[in-house]
Amino acid sequence: MNIDKKKILIIGSSAKEYALVRKLQEYGSEVVVAPGNSMIKEITECVDIRESNVKELLEYVLENAIDFTIACSLQSIKADIASLFNLNGQMIFAPSLKSADVLISRALTKKMLYRLKVPSPKFAVYDKLQNAVEYLKTAYFPQVISAEKPFDGQDRLVCATFTEAKTFVEDLFFKGEEKVVLEDYVYGHEFTIYFVTDGYHVLPLNTVANYKFLRDCDGGLLTSGIGAFSPDYKVSSNIENDVLSNVVNNFLQILVKKETPYIGILGVDAVLQEDGKYFVLGFKHFLSDHDADVVLSLVDENLLELFSACAVGSFADDYTGLKISDNASVSCVLSASQKGKVISGLDLIDSTFTPFAISKNKYLEYETIEGKNIVISNTAKTLSRARKNLYDDIDVITYDGKKYRKDICELKISEGLL
Repeated sequence: MNIDKKKILIIGSSAKEYALVRKLQEYGSEVVVAPGNSMIKEITECVDIRESNVKELLEYVLENAIDFTIACSLQSIKADIASLFNLNGQMIFAPSLKSADVLISRALTKKMLYRLKVPSPKFAVYDKLQNAVEYLKTAYFPQVISAEKPFDGQDRLVCATFTEAKTFVEDLFFKGEEKVVLEDYVYGHEFTIYFVTDGYHVLPLNTVANYKFLRDCDGGLLTSGIGAFSPDYKVSSNIENDVLSNVVNNFLQILVKKETPYIGILGVDAVLQEDGKYFVLGFKHFLSDHDADVVLSLVDENLLELFSACAVGSFADDYTGLKISDNASVSCVLSASQKGKVISGLDLIDSTFTPFAISKNKYLEYETIEGKNIVISNTAKTLSRARKNLYDDIDVITYDGKKYRKDICELKISEGLL
């Protein structure tokens, strides 16, 4: 497929879509995003179609001569956009609902890891409040309590005590959750290995160290991600190969046998312990908002060629490995406690900034929203240089109530990376 100057549709509305647009525009293609947001609209065209409205998205593709679609959005995958587009002869890089259902359901994820005999934290799934509370009475603490199906950043909590866990479980059922997942919290270094696959052939994309707790030293609330760095020097090639062989390949083989091959990016979330062993926590259907720039900045492949090869089935013939830069990249999420505070300094930094959903006032000044506002990332020859550049630029950015972790990629002299 000749992808030069092609018209591309990206489906989603968050930071990862913004980062992907910026990457794809390097190839000279026209990029459209549905539905996008006010910040994505500043760098490319957006169309007001909901991510889950896959029939209207298909109509738009047919009417506007879209050559290739990339579905980053979980909502669109849940609506089975891949199956609908494939049925109508439209090229798309995304897994079908049947192949992605294990990723969408935390309960199915845990059961799949158990089936694969992959080291994973002890877990339990309950659809009744009373049964969940009874389990907690004898459970190991801390416990990670989560909704069975991810829905936002407030659906998981690390609970240190029975009382805290019971209250959060009650809250989840009160909100209408049908099931909750309870699992032992595993201490260690959290990382993600991303892979690209057409369902049969799979190659590692990059390894990323994750920071998910809101405060320094892993304090505060558990989030979907607050910072990252790549490559993750703590994850050896042996671990990466083991995850590829014993987790990813075995998982994909099960889906092939079910005649539901997984096409897309597949992330494996894991925890590395001090003894060198790892536990797998779950899967990701695409890059995360907090690490998209970190990963994409290090990819030296043309992503359109790469993704289209997966979509048309030529991936194994075209790629025996991926070109990944030997640079390093670090990211940090800046949050705010209040909305409407003017953000200054973004025009003065050298680092890349990717917005979540910040807005502009009538004076065209950037203003905060409540919660996550911006991902700042920096790429350099070494992690220590990228980190220094990153935090130097964060100091330049000012607004009332600025919050961020100060210990991301905090390297030690003994590790030989400073």
